[in-house]
Amino acid sequence: MVEIRLTNTRTRAKELFRPLDPENVRLYLCGPTVYDRAHLGNARPVVVIDVLVRLLRHIHGADRVTYVRNFTDVDDKINAAALARQQAGNPGTLEELIRERTEETIGWYHADMDALGAARPDHEPRATDYIAQMIAMIEALIVGGHAYARDGHVLFRVRSYADYGKLSGRSVDDMIAGARVEVAPFKEDPMDFVLWKPSDDDLPGWDSPWGRGRPGWHIECSAMSYELLGESFDIHAGGIDLQFPHHENEIAQSCCAHPHGRFANVWLHNEMLQVEGKKMSKSLGNFFTVRDLLDQRIPGEVIRFVLLSTHYRKPMDWTAEKAREAEAVLRKWRGLTAGIDPAASPAPAVIAALADDLNTAGAIAALHELAGQGDAAGLLAGARLLGLLTDDLGGWIAKGPDLTALSTRMMALRAEAKASKDFGAVDALKARLLAAGVEVRMSGAGVELVPGAGFDASKLPE
Repeated sequence: MVEIRLTNTRTRAKELFRPLDPENVRLYLCGPTVYDRAHLGNARPVVVIDVLVRLLRHIHGADRVTYVRNFTDVDDKINAAALARQQAGNPGTLEELIRERTEETIGWYHADMDALGAARPDHEPRATDYIAQMIAMIEALIVGGHAYARDGHVLFRVRSYADYGKLSGRSVDDMIAGARVEVAPFKEDPMDFVLWKPSDDDLPGWDSPWGRGRPGWHIECSAMSYELLGESFDIHAGGIDLQFPHHENEIAQSCCAHPHGRFANVWLHNEMLQVEGKKMSKSLGNFFTVRDLLDQRIPGEVIRFVLLSTHYRKPMDWTAEKAREAEAVLRKWRGLTAGIDPAASPAPAVIAALADDLNTAGAIAALHELAGQGDAAGLLAGARLLGLLTDDLGGWIAKGPDLTALSTRMMALRAEAKASKDFGAVDALKARLLAAGVEVRMSGAGVELVPGAGFDASKLPE
């Protein structure tokens, strides 16, 4: 069996991956808070873990992997979005508007991640369906002396967990000195974090031993992962921005609530995303969602290719040039594999790259070699292990235009130009084709027109 090695954030080392139960490999990815469209940075962990799941299923068996990704559907940002709708005159109670917003956003998320070729997880728990389990976990933490109730709030007692800070590599005192922590009169210690907080009549809330309220963010993932994966499971993944405080807090409350478990064995964190060399932010005007790119007619398969072109542990820079190059490569590969059945198994070089800490960039390099060797069947099998060249993602190629008439016209103009020595009309047509994203390939055999990266049919000459 192929050996997989993954970099475990908790140990800061690349380790041989040994499933707790090879018959049921279990992993959890922190999903979105469903108040708005997913931006490109949100998509990176989804695509990365989608490849990992494909690899695990290839090695261990399709029915021996359990993949969970949650939806956080109770949150102050969701409440604010619903309140804005109510103030704008939308009919319905605030609770109804919150439900409407979360349903709408989950639908957007599914559509966008589907467009990137990311398979749906085995379980997609919603936080609001696990409130009872969260309350039970909080009660267990209070009984164990790890949490306390104060003024309608319940807080986790951070200093009760000796290993707090090991994931992020900082001591509690260092965290207090270097971080902005909420100082509140109901806290015993500035680092203590909220497990439960009160809700007024205008906000979503549930009855609890501490009054009507709602859960804190961190307890949600702990409760859902416990219910679906158990007190110990194999892999917990997410963006590096979640390492602290979210994942640190998950570990603390889960290990204290279930002291006989290990929670997650391996912590997998992907680095952040940049745009044209700069941090993505609304203030810089370079913030965009997955849907923005799709609406710009950048195919989901192209977005996926660019995301996988950089190792997950390195910052990824999205550029328009990378998108154009990816589209050109995918067009070429789809041309090479058209009508071909994939090989029985992906090439060893592709599997070896992915098994080495999910080196997707190395796997793509191996695919380039297969394409160069003319191994179409091997190329197709290897690409599909990365979720590329699948039938589901091929629609953008099928929509390619028929450029035969323009090719014939170009050949006629070219023949006339050779006779008259006036190439003005040829150059003018070529310039318009290039502006539309069409590659113009001239040779002694004739003229070939190929839709290239950035192709825009609306700009084609009549």
